Order: sequence, then structure tokens, then C-alpha cells
Amino acid sequence: MSWEDNIRRVEPYTPGEQTKNPDIIKLNTNECPYPPSPKVVQMAREMDIEKLRLYPDPKVTDLNEAWAEYYHLQPDQVFSGVGSDDVLAIAFLTFFYGKKPILFPDITYSFYDVWADLFRIPFVTKALDEHFKLRKEDYFGENGGVIIANPNAPTGEEADLAEIEDIIRHNPDSVVIVDEAYVDFGAASAVSLIDKYENLLVVQTFSKAWALAGLRIGFAMGNKKLIRYMNDVKFSFNSYTMNTTAIRLGTAAIQDVAYMHKIVTDTVKTRERVKPLLRELGFTLGDSKSNFVFVSHRSVPASELFQMLREHDILVRYFSKPERINNYLRISIGTDEQMDRLLEVLKKYLENK
Repeated sequence: MSWEDNIRRVEPYTPGEQTKNPDIIKLNTNECPYPPSPKVVQMAREMDIEKLRLYPDPKVTDLNEAWAEYYHLQPDQVFSGVGSDDVLAIAFLTFFYGKKPILFPDITYSFYDVWADLFRIPFVTKALDEHFKLRKEDYFGENGGVIIANPNAPTGEEADLAEIEDIIRHNPDSVVIVDEAYVDFGAASAVSLIDKYENLLVVQTFSKAWALAGLRIGFAMGNKKLIRYMNDVKFSFNSYTMNTTAIRLGTAAIQDVAYMHKIVTDTVKTRERVKPLLRELGFTLGDSKSNFVFVSHRSVPASELFQMLREHDILVRYFSKPERINNYLRISIGTDEQMDRLLEVLKKYLENK
């Protein structure tokens, strides 16, 4: 018998590579290529650093109230956490506690099965179709909960809101979580369904459209009872998950919705410009509604292109698993200049193949 026999072993989530090299074009982690709102910068300069000796507001009042106002909800319909990963982990702990397996797609955000393994939650994955679309009927059966990323990651495909609602309607005895990390880039949000279905939880993040990945701010929205249950779990192990800086700067960001809309518009414009240019180079890709594209080349393996781009100081994301997507690259949408450099390098390499 060894002390190691009592260790909980899990296969950890692998985040995208981070680099300190300023010359690298970083298109591998779906970060916003634009700076945060000027109001965030101003608030950072005005903050009273001396007050950081005090604990933050455990109820995150200012941030939750600002987010509730943005979505025309009540503050007690909002839960905030350290990025949507923290929010989702608490949601898994709170709502997926039964013996029946939870359901999610076979190709989706790869943290879902990590949390399920960590928290000892049984799960079953449902295969996306040949176009990487979910089949809503796969989620109509008996289960212990459902989680759907919409738009999906890493494919960028959107499930129609009517399909999402049908899944919610067929699962009145389970909590359905809709993970909307990329919803601002062209998809329809399920927030509009919150008051209609008490078993719906919608999760969003500040890491993409709001250009604040470094602050780690995420939100869950649902009926008051769901949010209360999540707070009960949160306060059972950490009363101060949100730090003062994140609360203040996040609140300032919400006060500049126009800026968020501008950078989203710019990102979508660049995405739509790049799609046909990638197809001209021999790539196949779907109709991404996110801030990235998911591409496969007709003749050159994704692993080869991944390594070639890396040698040219361009980072993209390559997934060797699962097998269905091991010939795809996920490319974050950067600035026009960054995407033009990507296209230039790809064109030159492919012309010489």
C-alpha cells in the first residue's frame, strides 16, 4: 500500500499553448485580437490599489447587477465565476449528481468529459452527424442532464434555437446547460428561454467577445432556484471566487456595450472575408458562427500544416483526438493583418506542394 493508491487520477484538459514571444501570431486559443474597452482601461487606472487588502464582495453585487441589466434579468438570476470554466464546473457539481448518465456530443468542448471524470459523473456522448451537426433526438432519452455548446467547439457550428428548445422541452426532469462562449459572433442565445423553462441554465464568458480573457469572468443565467443552488455549492468551498479587480473592470466593460459590438462586428467581417479565401486554397470548412474557423485541407494533412505554420511563427490549434477531427485545424480569427499573413504563408506553402 502506497500513499499514491489514494490519489485521484484524471486525464487533464490541455489548454492551448501560451507564448511570451511578441512576434508570434497567436491564433490558437480564440482570444480577442483587440484590446479591452477604453472604459476598462480607465477603471484600471482609477482603482484604489490600497483597497486590495480587503476581501472582495462575496455576492459580486455590482457585476451581477450590471450583467442582469444587460440581459433584462433579475440579479438573483445571475451567477458569476472565474471564467465560464469555473461556472461550468460548479454547475456540473450542482446539477449532475444522479446515477443516470449526462449527455453531450462526441465532438465538443473537451473539458466536459474531464469534469465528468473528476466529479465521478457518468456520461454518454452522442455522435454529431457527418456535417458536425447535433441530432436533437439523441437528447430526448432518459438522462441525468444535458450540456450543449452552442455554437459548438471546436467546430463552430450553430444549433438552431428551435432545436435547443426542443431538447429543453424533452428533458423536464433534467437540467439542460447551454454553453454559449461564442454566441456573440452570430448565433441566437437561449437566454430568451430562461423564463419559459425552469430547467435551463445558460453560460457565457467575457473571454471572447468582451476581450477580457485575462480577467477570468464567466456567468450563468437561469431561474432563481437554479442560481441559489449554485451559490450554495460555491459558498461550501470558497466564498470569494471573484476578485475585486475582476469585479470592477468587468462592471466597467458592461457599461461599454457599443465597444463590444464593434469588435464583434470587426471579427465577424474578417471571418466572412477569410472563409472563401481558405476555400480557394483547397480547405473545406463549415459555416462557423464563432470567432474561429474549423478547416481541413483536401490534400495536405492538418498535422503537417500545423507544424509548418508554427515554423513561420503562427500558432493554430491541432487536435489529434478524437479520430474524427484529427485532420482539422481550428484557426482563431485575428486582425485583418494577422489573417492576411496566415493566408500568405499557406498560399506559398501549398503552391510548392
